[in-house]
Amino acid sequence: MAAKKAGLGRGLSALMEEMGSSPAPAEPTSGTASLPLGLIDANPNQPRRQFDEVALNELADSIRIKGVLQPILVRPTEAGRYEIVAGERRWRASQIVGLHEIPVIIRSFNEADGFEAAIIENVQRSDLNPMEEALGYQRLVHDFGHTQEMVAAVTGKARSHVGNLLRLLDLPEDAQTLVKMGLLTVGHAKAVLQAKDPAGLAREIAARGLTVRQAEEAARKSNLAQAAKIARTSGQKNPDLEMLESQLSETLGLKVSIDARGRRGTVTVKFSDLDQLDTIVEKLQA
Repeated sequence: MAAKKAGLGRGLSALMEEMGSSPAPAEPTSGTASLPLGLIDANPNQPRRQFDEVALNELADSIRIKGVLQPILVRPTEAGRYEIVAGERRWRASQIVGLHEIPVIIRSFNEADGFEAAIIENVQRSDLNPMEEALGYQRLVHDFGHTQEMVAAVTGKARSHVGNLLRLLDLPEDAQTLVKMGLLTVGHAKAVLQAKDPAGLAREIAARGLTVRQAEEAARKSNLAQAAKIARTSGQKNPDLEMLESQLSETLGLKVSIDARGRRGTVTVKFSDLDQLDTIVEKLQA
């Protein structure tokens, strides 16, 4: 694991704010230039894996009318070429328009710093899908030695948000694909991760369009059914059923046993004399 380099996070955050939603300054700032699009290469390690064609064409229409209002951030590489650190969508849209040059801010990041900067800039955006964002956080943790608290600080996200996104990486591959497609939300994913058969529940959520609450209930029922099946084959009773038996026994003041068989089962209440039977009848009729 690469050691975290001191001082990068705060300065980088300020730089990303500079590259954010603010319009370009009237006068070029130090380090700005115009470069031919053909000298600029995409960053192969950036978190974004999907570019929405409709949104990209909308951006191209805006650039066609107004030009590129915000320079992209690049770093020099070799043989007079440059690699994008931030702003690949503007670069792609400019190609659609047919521009020959694009305004840039050149920063001499080394490869590791440029990689880290690209990740942070991308996860600060709101249009990454949750899996792309989660992979970005994972890279900051594994490749740059960030803790979850540090990731939250440099990206401006809540610590809980970072933790929830990282847990998406524990989903089965099929479920991760459904998250990328927008068929599962982060809330759904929490329920899926609690299920005994996460892949099966993920498919059920997508097929039936379950709400998060319905997904949580489906996970609970699935887990109970799975526990009952294990209990039948192992001869051991499900701890949840044992707890329910204890609660019912305490409420009725009598011995209660539950035999669950999948979605069906029986509840047995034992009594030792007619007075106890009368007590049961009274409580059931209450």
